[in-house]
Amino acid sequence: MEQLDEDARRDRMVRTIGADHIALREQVLAELRRRIVDGEYHEGERLTETRLADDFGVSRNPVREALRVVEAEGFVHILPRRGAVVATLDETAVRDLFAVRQQLETLAAGLAAERATPAGIATLRGLVEDANAAAKAEDFDRVAELNSAFHRAVIEVSGNRWLHSISAAMYHHVHWVFRVGAAQRAPHSTEEHLRLVEAIEAGDAAAASTAARLHVEAAAKAALGSKA
Repeated sequence: MEQLDEDARRDRMVRTIGADHIALREQVLAELRRRIVDGEYHEGERLTETRLADDFGVSRNPVREALRVVEAEGFVHILPRRGAVVATLDETAVRDLFAVRQQLETLAAGLAAERATPAGIATLRGLVEDANAAAKAEDFDRVAELNSAFHRAVIEVSGNRWLHSISAAMYHHVHWVFRVGAAQRAPHSTEEHLRLVEAIEAGDAAAASTAARLHVEAAAKAALGSKA
């Protein structure tokens, strides 16, 4: 009996250590991704495991794991004998991102118009109001965060779990691209978001899909213009 209790105790200890390790890895991943998206680590900048471990005050193991994830997400390229280099938002990458956004967001908008609840509408309107206030305060980092939050909320309102799963990684890139031109896009984006919310609230799936498509097209034009 004592041996069974000891085995159970050790099993709990192993799981706890494992959980702590996963939590640390996720913290490092979130912070690494944030620093890239917010421009603290610039496009083309070299990121060695040693440097990142020093930046985050951790060992190299969780850094190595986090780098593998952000490489898969397209935020860095890992080069032989050079380590990781922050990816560049070139024209092809931006075009590809917006091509996918247009398909996902028009579908999500149409579904949201069919399935929206009063609580969902209130959430969307609140995000638009918060983004408008942040733009007036010239807090464009906050505007970028709220922009991504708004689009994720539309997908939540759509009630389609596949859209939610597929788009999760994409919105980190949406944030990355939007942040670069947030000051110029903020007023237009707010108006476009409001038109989308009004179509969703009216239950007009066709109008919501059109509003979403026009919004993505305008955002793509602005983003590609900044790359010209």
